Amino acid sequence: MHAVRAHRIIYLLAAGLVTTWAVLLSAPAPVASAQPCPDVEVVFARGTAEPPGVGGIGQAFVDALRSQIGARSLSVYPVNYVASSDFGSGIEFARTVVDGIRDAGAHIESTAANCPNTRIVLGGYSQGAVVSGYVTSSVIPPEVPAEFLSYIPQPMPPEIADHVAAVVLFGKPSAEWMRQIGAPPVVIGPLYVPKTLELCAADDTICNGAPAGPPSIGHALYAVNGMVGEGASFAASRL
Repeated sequence: MHAVRAHRIIYLLAAGLVTTWAVLLSAPAPVASAQPCPDVEVVFARGTAEPPGVGGIGQAFVDALRSQIGARSLSVYPVNYVASSDFGSGIEFARTVVDGIRDAGAHIESTAANCPNTRIVLGGYSQGAVVSGYVTSSVIPPEVPAEFLSYIPQPMPPEIADHVAAVVLFGKPSAEWMRQIGAPPVVIGPLYVPKTLELCAADDTICNGAPAGPPSIGHALYAVNGMVGEGASFAASRL
């Protein structure tokens, strides 16, 4: 049963529409600042099937934020996870999402410990928004099957929230959509709610509460519909 649910997630989040736009919009991730501890660090999880890095929408977000923070230094950490679109991966697909949660959380905790004055901006798009949203969770979702509990990373310590200035999520699958595919809805942790902005285009059927199905064109247009700039302005205002 869980394998079937994971297979459905793969199908719905990995549509070729997103892949096509990712290729058109992607650019190499900027080189991290030479400073050991930058003023600002963006931790961003790319969408399904985008090439390694922050992805097209993530890159547009980074560029927009960089233009709004003046002389402050900014580094970028692309969350290291597969962002799988392998239709045959079965239950392994769910594991790749958890790998992203683990990688992002571990990096944020490391940055908070080693660069306590660095302000962290956590972001994600589509499948990456699921990853980054789960990273903020204060508890492991009760819907997680018992056989996965030993594999799921524990939530970040509460004090880490003081180091995260903003969370910006683009096209995060809605709670209704997640429930229909048998996955736990993404619940932002209470310490992160005041600093979180979720951006959903009106015609994006992944995040607007429409019945679960393949993504609409609106799901791929965040880099060009003005919402990337809106997200960057929100993050910049919290720095």
